[in-house]
Amino acid sequence: MTPRRLFLLPLLLLLLAAPILWSCSSDDDISDPATVNANANTPDKGAAAARLEIPRLKGGEFNMFLVKRLSKGDINFCIEWNKLKKAQRWTAFRWDNTNSGGYIKREDNFIEDTDIPKTYRTTYDHYRGSGYTRGHICASADRWNSQEANQQTFLYSNMQPQLYDFNGGIWAQLEMKVRNWNSASFCDTLYVCKGGTIDHSSDLLEIVRENDPNLALRVPKYFFMAILCKNSSPTNGGYKAIGFYLEHRDDYEDEKNFTPYIRSIDQLEQLTGIDFFCNLPDAIEDKVEATVTPTAWGFR
Repeated sequence: MTPRRLFLLPLLLLLLAAPILWSCSSDDDISDPATVNANANTPDKGAAAARLEIPRLKGGEFNMFLVKRLSKGDINFCIEWNKLKKAQRWTAFRWDNTNSGGYIKREDNFIEDTDIPKTYRTTYDHYRGSGYTRGHICASADRWNSQEANQQTFLYSNMQPQLYDFNGGIWAQLEMKVRNWNSASFCDTLYVCKGGTIDHSSDLLEIVRENDPNLALRVPKYFFMAILCKNSSPTNGGYKAIGFYLEHRDDYEDEKNFTPYIRSIDQLEQLTGIDFFCNLPDAIEDKVEATVTPTAWGFR
């Protein structure tokens, strides 16, 4: 082979590999068209709906898909919001090497979400005198990579009413546990979906000011987390998943024992009615959602 061809060969190989490298760092997860994925979000929902952390969108006239972007264009987190109930079904986000690390000052500046029509928003008045805290779903500490990213976590659309000792107790401890998984030694990317149950009356602890349609506040009876990890393991394409389902109460005796609340994703879907990680190829989704191995997540 001539010296010129020897020079061009590495360049040609690099160009051929480039699309693969770019797809790994893409902001949105677009599946291979040849991959079977019967329950994925449809293209008409937008590119953000194809991200792996996004559940199957319920859609319909009264459910809004809110994509919270930073000024530079990156997606910070996404929300599905029910306008009639003035409540979110979930917040979904991811950690990777673009949005991890850093520490900024928490300012506690709660703000209304102007992406939601005023009639369908929650505000400070909904929480005032309710007896419940404004519980972040994407936590303030989940977004310390920039002041802008952190400020967005204080949107009322990212809140659910929580009992004080639940919010600052077992829920906060579980959030810390999940944040600890966001490390290079554990995963490349961590996909997270959190929320409180609101879909049915049996999913609610109560409705504060139920007779006032303007200020009624739905309080979830249960809170959940669905976590998907992507690493370099050859098993299931490097994916593994775990779910948590906790009753909303303030008398947990051991706030650091999460084992009783571990669920497989299939179990969590049955409990919540939400189709998590629907954008995974079906063959991988079926395997990682069917069972959970607590020891793979550091539980005994």
